[in-house]
Amino acid sequence: MSWEDQHLRTAILHTVLDRAADDPARPDLFDDIPHLDRLFGGPRGVLAALRYRWNIHLDAKLELDPGRCWTTEEARLELAAEQPVLYAVLDARTASPVPVS
Repeated sequence: MSWEDQHLRTAILHTVLDRAADDPARPDLFDDIPHLDRLFGGPRGVLAALRYRWNIHLDAKLELDPGRCWTTEEARLELAAEQPVLYAVLDARTASPVPVS
């Protein structure tokens, strides 16, 4: 993947999250976004990338703060408060609950 494609992928994720800020379940969330199908293979690929982002941030909370004894639920709740749109998209668009890694 080229740097240009990487930047386009990041821009697509930002576009989806910006659109989702008003309504994460909106039916046109993934519509008319250039290069989405080519770079993600469709909405499922975007959701997979967003779930990966969620998991990376959650893992960081659980593993990179050794002075804090997190439960997975505490980390999940704090991350949901920090990234409410990401949480809302995954909650609205995936069949399983937002993962706790």
